[in-house]
Amino acid sequence: MIKIAGMNRQVIIIGGGAAGFFAAVNLKRMAPSCEVTLLEKGNKLLSKVRVSGGGRCNVTHACFEDSVLVRNYPRGAKALRGAFSRFSTTDTVRWFEERGVPLKTEEDGRMFPRSDQSASIIDCLLAEADLLGVRIKMGADVKKISKQEDAYLIQLAGEGSLVADNLVIATGGFPKSESYAWLRELGHIIVPPVPSLFTFNVPGREITKLMGLSVPTALVRIEGSPLFSSGSLLITHWGFSGPAILKLSAWAARDLYERNYIFNIRISWLGELKEEEVRLRFADARANWNIRLVSGHPLFALPRRLWEHLVSEAGISSGTKWADLSKQQMNKLTANLLNDMYAVKGKTTFKEEFVTCGGIDLSEVDFRTMESRRCKGIYFAGEVLDIDGVTGGFNFQSAWTTGWIAAQAIAAAEERG
Repeated sequence: MIKIAGMNRQVIIIGGGAAGFFAAVNLKRMAPSCEVTLLEKGNKLLSKVRVSGGGRCNVTHACFEDSVLVRNYPRGAKALRGAFSRFSTTDTVRWFEERGVPLKTEEDGRMFPRSDQSASIIDCLLAEADLLGVRIKMGADVKKISKQEDAYLIQLAGEGSLVADNLVIATGGFPKSESYAWLRELGHIIVPPVPSLFTFNVPGREITKLMGLSVPTALVRIEGSPLFSSGSLLITHWGFSGPAILKLSAWAARDLYERNYIFNIRISWLGELKEEEVRLRFADARANWNIRLVSGHPLFALPRRLWEHLVSEAGISSGTKWADLSKQQMNKLTANLLNDMYAVKGKTTFKEEFVTCGGIDLSEVDFRTMESRRCKGIYFAGEVLDIDGVTGGFNFQSAWTTGWIAAQAIAAAEERG
């Protein structure tokens, strides 16, 4: 195919997820003369938006200071600092509210559509694309991109091909390095992808019988690493999940990959509480509850079944009274509460929200425009970049931000002619 002189600027967005859609609709609104075509490899659009937040779509996080916001990105924080100054959390909230989708904030800072339905976000983006005239092509599997004078030739699976003046690559992260081959052929360096945001498996441990219980302020450390995380921890039938675990998995993604997901963790079920404070509570219980059963009266607001489990693991029988508690038993119970060790063997993907760390090396992208430093006219947005955030709406925020910046840069180029 040959680009015809005098044609409107042809822009192709590769990827029908959050970043791709946001780039497409914002570009078409900023530069109506551009012909914008969105390519989606599969047969579903915005699939991750649909499943996020248990089907409610965790749109962003109520963190409105850029310097604080970037602390939630194990990879990409430095590059995103400037990007967020161009399109921030505040801008995301305003963008959706202006289109009739108000957001709400939950206690943990996560922001959802007020409807509690991901369909509200999906319908908004689809309606915007339809209103503005964004073309959408499904089942479009890109196999190769090549430079053709002042344009790009996009070769699709089969015999189809397209020509574009500009490309926005927003495919999301790929789990396998070979999936980036068509981007390597353009000369880009790929940081090898590994999983991020996953739960920890602890096979064979009795604690998994407590599945469904959660603790709001646990602190989790990885043995042999300075990394730790605090927050809500959920016991599952395979091990541990919840924000404390998911955040830790993101920060330690490469380290845990290199360990083949076999490592030890230590859990403080009491968060930052110190040993001295625990022993004072024990002394108080012995003085005031001397004839009460240790297992029957949970301390520290722990769930009863978890307290009973930790007491039992300390070698304290169900009939032991506080007055009869030995020094050895007290030491063991203290250790269980503050330094409970588990051998992790394997991981599980968190629900359907697959996230990778790795992708396009950030040194190859100008974050003022999201344009490739190697291939003029190609832009990147979303998780195809070596950017990933912890759970809580941060990955969507980086998708909205990078998609919007790419759109603005192409619109500015169109205005300049």
